[in-house]
Amino acid sequence: MLVVIGVIVTIVGLLMIWFNISYSPLKEQFNRDIGRLTEHNRLDNGSEVFTEKDFEHLPAALRRYVENSGYIGKRKMSYLKMEYKDVDFRTGRNGAKLKMDYTQYNFVKEPCRMAFDDASMFGVPFQGYDYYEDGKGGMKGVIGKLITLFNETGEEMDRACLVTFLAESLFVPSVLTQDYVDFEQINEYEVKGSITYKGQTVSGVFRFSGDYEMESFTTTDRKDDKTPWTAKCSDYKLSEDGVKLPTRFAAIWNYKDGDFVYFDGAISSISYGYGKQPAENAGGK
Repeated sequence: MLVVIGVIVTIVGLLMIWFNISYSPLKEQFNRDIGRLTEHNRLDNGSEVFTEKDFEHLPAALRRYVENSGYIGKRKMSYLKMEYKDVDFRTGRNGAKLKMDYTQYNFVKEPCRMAFDDASMFGVPFQGYDYYEDGKGGMKGVIGKLITLFNETGEEMDRACLVTFLAESLFVPSVLTQDYVDFEQINEYEVKGSITYKGQTVSGVFRFSGDYEMESFTTTDRKDDKTPWTAKCSDYKLSEDGVKLPTRFAAIWNYKDGDFVYFDGAISSISYGYGKQPAENAGGK
């Protein structure tokens, strides 16, 4: 009996060590992918800044959003990095409630989005990896760093990931100048956005406040059954370099019997990666 107890204690001890070290195979895969993508998706505009001319083809509401947000005169970015801490997350309408940290990258050259979430369930690590690259999207969840709970792929997931990229496109204004997106004014404060990539087209409606802050994006293209999905932004503040950015983001399923908020968190940081510098400026600040 003492031997059995000793073995159990040893196993539990090893599991606790494994759960608490920073390494995990899924996180390592995410980090490798980000390293590869940040190198291969840099635009050739490392020293360029946005001008009003870059956005003159856009509807008036989008032009006002860009101007009022303070992007004119700022460097053109190749990708976005956004981080959240202690997000309120629900695994389903009747599912578990989790607190998680969430890190995402959105790339401009081609529609591409990678996100990693880190949480725990009853002291056991739960990690997720959402990805969209080369027209294919997926969502993988792992518990205990080794056991796969789900690994969702397919056409519905491809569309869901692509339209999520569109929903976040206003946070990365370089996206607004790309050929794969199109925008149409609906009224003074609403714009329909569409994105076409790898044979798929998805769309949704952006809504702006009277100050032309993006308030929400709503689409029916995330699910085959056309259940509406809404992303909401709020609590805008000026960044250190004078750009007005949201500090709170929520993702909501708009079911017929009521809204289900499954992601609600404060954005802890937003930063950008930039393009390739001209040869004469290589290595400069």
